[in-house]
Amino acid sequence: MEEQVWHPIGSADHIAEGQASVHAVGGWQVLLTRHEDAIVAVNDRCTHAAARLSTGRIRRGALMCPLHGARFDLADGHCIGGAYPALRRFPVRESDGVVEVAVPATPPGMDEMPVDH
Repeated sequence: MEEQVWHPIGSADHIAEGQASVHAVGGWQVLLTRHEDAIVAVNDRCTHAAARLSTGRIRRGALMCPLHGARFDLADGHCIGGAYPALRRFPVRESDGVVEVAVPATPPGMDEMPVDH
């Protein structure tokens, strides 16, 4: 298992239900949102088209790719109704109102980075 490092992101109060925010964390582009009162952290990259999911929409508990409409379930990251790989999820914890995210100690490779289309 790869080594992970925890990074403070900011106030948990700033993570809103159905709204995406992106943070550069250890070289990773981490998309944060709140789903059913839990904070979710995923790689800001569609596993199908490599687009930034943060430029898409969040509807009915799913992130939607802005390019091809692929939908990813926020509860577990799997692709809804498609054969694309699940999103890479990152562990999240909250300490004294501050959100912390754990990302791999090594920066992402090109196959993990979003592409601006």
